Amino acid sequence: MKVEQIYTGCLAQGAYYIESRGEAVIIDPLRETQPYLDKLEQEGATLKYIFETHFHADFVSGHLDLAKKTGATIVYGPGAKTEFEKYEAKDNEELRVGAITFRILHTPGHTLESTTFLLLDEKGKEYAIFSGDTLFIGDVGRPDLAQKAGSITTEDLAGWLFDSLRNKIMPLPNDVIVYPAHGAGSACGKSMSKETWDTLGNQKRSNYALRAGMTREEFIKEVTLGLLPPPQYFAKNAMMNKQGYDSIDNVLQRGAVALNPEAFELVVESEGALVLDTRHESIFHQGFIPNSIFIGIDGSFAPWVGALIPDLQQPIVLVCDEGRAEEVVTRLARVGYDNTLGYLEDGIEAWKAAGKEVDTIESITAEELAKRYFNGKAENMLDVRKPTEYLSQHLTDAENFPLDYINNIMFRLNRDQVYHVHCAGGYRSMITASILKARGFENIIDVNGGWKAIEATDLPKTNYICPTELPQEVIDAAVEAVV
Repeated sequence: MKVEQIYTGCLAQGAYYIESRGEAVIIDPLRETQPYLDKLEQEGATLKYIFETHFHADFVSGHLDLAKKTGATIVYGPGAKTEFEKYEAKDNEELRVGAITFRILHTPGHTLESTTFLLLDEKGKEYAIFSGDTLFIGDVGRPDLAQKAGSITTEDLAGWLFDSLRNKIMPLPNDVIVYPAHGAGSACGKSMSKETWDTLGNQKRSNYALRAGMTREEFIKEVTLGLLPPPQYFAKNAMMNKQGYDSIDNVLQRGAVALNPEAFELVVESEGALVLDTRHESIFHQGFIPNSIFIGIDGSFAPWVGALIPDLQQPIVLVCDEGRAEEVVTRLARVGYDNTLGYLEDGIEAWKAAGKEVDTIESITAEELAKRYFNGKAENMLDVRKPTEYLSQHLTDAENFPLDYINNIMFRLNRDQVYHVHCAGGYRSMITASILKARGFENIIDVNGGWKAIEATDLPKTNYICPTELPQEVIDAAVEAVV
């Protein structure tokens, strides 16, 4: 028996490859199929099943393309209604793969169809659970993301999640390994651990949601408290996973096309394409195509694209580092942005050589910010970190302007004012600066190095509070004030 976790850091997502005697299962695959096909060929295995723990909201799964290319059967748990062919397994049904067995445990709560797959080894011993978004390491799945039918509420789903955990998962042996679908950084939970697997026994001791003696009412209150609004693309990705989508091969063929500056400009003008610049922030601000948006490929790229670009069908053209166009197109497709129409051949240098206009964003050091502040020339400072980061410690005179909500709160700013923008390290602040610049805010100044650099200056700051010690009512009030 072979069990391999395939973890993708930028999505904080875990897919799984399990094999026994030449037969394999892949659980919660990402959209691009080639790595899985290569793995199957390398191992000399046949893919029998593709298990989906639920309708994912934070990424588009690769189940359809993978099934078409391998002939494997797509398996969902009870209640999963799709517009494509699949096998809907029954609760407690067992599926054989080589010499091992998977038992289907219907565990509704995160979503109605959420299912945990219990792996029994060659001797029939309960070995591991693939818990999807039902049970994370240190947390459980949010009960507010499912498409609810009729009178079903978030509190109803939270109650079912409590029942699923207590009745289906917690009775399992303590040495059972927990393999979740996500780790820290995912918006599918509130406080996930950076660890990507653990034993169930350790989770019973350390996970707040599995606390001994916890009542159903206490559980419902704790898992629903302080939930931030989910990113706008979540519901759209869930529908794609339920209804179907274009082949990743077609998306790549359409998107990874080199365009010279004239062709690039024509696509922007004729298709209304968004120029997405994915280079590093330290390079981007020195020269970019006017009105382009920066979201760097080496940061939390896909989640920020999903949070900030409202239309999944938005035509997009790319400015990216040499040799990375296909990677960028793939990572856009992971979260449902399938309408990439090409990339700028030879990058920004080709654009400049063609005599095209270039814009810049001023970026200063934290020391320069301090100098301007004490000289009375940095009145407007925007802290674009999340409310919890801001509450933990911030510049006394800075306003919290979270990037997550920029499209809804931009109206509060004055285009005639000068704004100094910072985040934690410089990635989010440059995204913010590029969006504001594209919307006509000409006086935007980025603080490179962000809070990490600002901490070393004499700029006046609030007292530090550990984020875990922030009262929930304070967090809720801060979020409400922002949104």
